[in-house]
Amino acid sequence: MKATDLILTVLAGAILTGCSATNRLSMTVTEPAAVSLPPEVQRVGIIDRSEPSEANRGLAKIDAILSAEGMQLDREGARAAVEGLAERLRLSGRFQVVVVLDSVPGVARGGKLMPTPLRQQQLREICDAYGLDAVFSLSFYDTDTRVDLSLGMMEVPNDFGVSVRVPAHNLQLHTAIRKGWRIYLPQAPLPLDVMTYTETFRVGGQGINPVAALESIGLRKDLVMERSRRMGYGHAGRLEPTRVRVGRDYFVRGTDAFVTGRRLAQTGDWDGAANLWEQEVTHPKDKIAGRAHYNMAIINEINGDLDAALQWARDSYAQFGTREALRYLKILEFRKEQQLQLEQQLSQLSW
Repeated sequence: MKATDLILTVLAGAILTGCSATNRLSMTVTEPAAVSLPPEVQRVGIIDRSEPSEANRGLAKIDAILSAEGMQLDREGARAAVEGLAERLRLSGRFQVVVVLDSVPGVARGGKLMPTPLRQQQLREICDAYGLDAVFSLSFYDTDTRVDLSLGMMEVPNDFGVSVRVPAHNLQLHTAIRKGWRIYLPQAPLPLDVMTYTETFRVGGQGINPVAALESIGLRKDLVMERSRRMGYGHAGRLEPTRVRVGRDYFVRGTDAFVTGRRLAQTGDWDGAANLWEQEVTHPKDKIAGRAHYNMAIINEINGDLDAALQWARDSYAQFGTREALRYLKILEFRKEQQLQLEQQLSQLSW
């Protein structure tokens, strides 16, 4: 990883207070994708196993309307989720073919919960029939709506065009969108990945009666479609590397070099700080030398040289007993594993 891939900032109000020996910096690092597919997976299919279910029970007349809408809303929302997933998979450049399978004979539908996973033999038949290397499954999809109704007042124009206040029904619809995804490989007996999501939103309206209040709410379906598509699009991100913020502590006390180094680091001059730290690696006091080795590990991680960072951290703990270095060493070892995995994943992408 190159130094240009790292965004460094020294956090305001860092933990340097009183006699604290350390300060904190934050950096943005690239982590491997949560799900890693074999490089030979080039043709993928998406199936929808979700089964529309009746809407949530609410007030009598409103419930009847929501129930009539519910199954169609679930169908269209599930379709939007699948389309969002397919769009991002295609944009990734990772796959040669991304196909949405509208109907797959013999595949049982789910309900509000995850259905039984596809059998391996069944999965192989699907892959053979459509020439696929992997299958993404929307295993369940459900919209659940809770109804809150209260009395209030609203202004309406009378016959003379003058606004008057009249009793009104205030309606709030709390909608939860729930969905579950699986990824299957034909050679694997169990799903490679299982993930569920829930997103909620609220819309409201007013009317002279509950049905009129419901009719005043015109955005609910659009919101369900937009959020379902976005959730499907976001789920495909599990196959892509992600950038996250991480924190690191570095030593700022011990000698004048550490104090000056802190000021240089705070102004963004990390190379200048590193030059001062490196001067102290041979300090006659083990405590000072250990801190200098530790800080050199930090600067090498900043510059993207994890191997050098690992060696400096090992020396800091093994030779000088710097306790903080042991914890940092484990972090660096984990990052090294992630970097190898990331390099393999990036080699499969076209961007």
